[in-house]
Amino acid sequence: MASLRDIKSRINSNKKTSQITKAQQMVSASKLNRAENSAKAFVPYMEKIQEVVANVALGTSDATHPMLKKRPVKKTGYVVITSDRGLAGAFNVNVLRGAYQAINKRHKSTDEYAVIAVGKVCRDFFKKRGVPVIAEKTGISDEMTFMEVKDLTYQTLQMFTDETFDELYIFYNHYVSAIAQEVTEKKLLPLTDLATGKKTASYEFEPSEESILEVLLPQYAESLIYGALLDSKASEHAARMTAMKNATDNAKEIIDSLTLSYNRARQAAITQEITEIVGGAAALE
Repeated sequence: MASLRDIKSRINSNKKTSQITKAQQMVSASKLNRAENSAKAFVPYMEKIQEVVANVALGTSDATHPMLKKRPVKKTGYVVITSDRGLAGAFNVNVLRGAYQAINKRHKSTDEYAVIAVGKVCRDFFKKRGVPVIAEKTGISDEMTFMEVKDLTYQTLQMFTDETFDELYIFYNHYVSAIAQEVTEKKLLPLTDLATGKKTASYEFEPSEESILEVLLPQYAESLIYGALLDSKASEHAARMTAMKNATDNAKEIIDSLTLSYNRARQAAITQEITEIVGGAAALE
């Protein structure tokens, strides 16, 4: 049996750990509230621009914009979004597993694809496995703005325009609730799904449909990436809050168990001392 000093040391160690995890839980809860509000506030803009772009694209029978045209796939790009650090439960593991399995299933050679890594965890994961990482973005703040990731969105779209990639997919954690996040795969480019929708409004164009699509389509594609980043950031804080709550609860259970062991050991030591005193007194009689 461990000594009283060892048990007491473990109790103190777990108390300090629980204080840290509790503090991290509260910080993540505060960040989650702001991130959730940002993600929800972006939804109306996302829905409206999708509606407008779809209506414009459907109303233009001779549209030639490269983002609307499907071409033979020689190389595929994958935007994979994770966090820069761990302590978030299965948040990073789930999205990396989903992306890695999809890549291995679809491709036989590394010449057929490349990854655009968002987050240090993603970058390190794919580089260790020999997966080509063509671009990376790390250090995204918790209160992210579009200007902070504008270079990432522009670079990603430019790779498609320059035909570095013939199609683009994005993998991220979709925020469902504070205790649930879903790994989501979404096709970014080409925007072939727009042509399968139903026209809901008519517009008069000035100067022309093509000129408007030249502006709207890149903005729409950028909004898909930005929306996924906002969604992933909310999911990250939710996952970390849950993970830290579980860690705090586990630490408290360990503390309770150790406290019980400590009290039993102390009681046994006291009983032993009393027995020795009584035995010594009896020997003197």
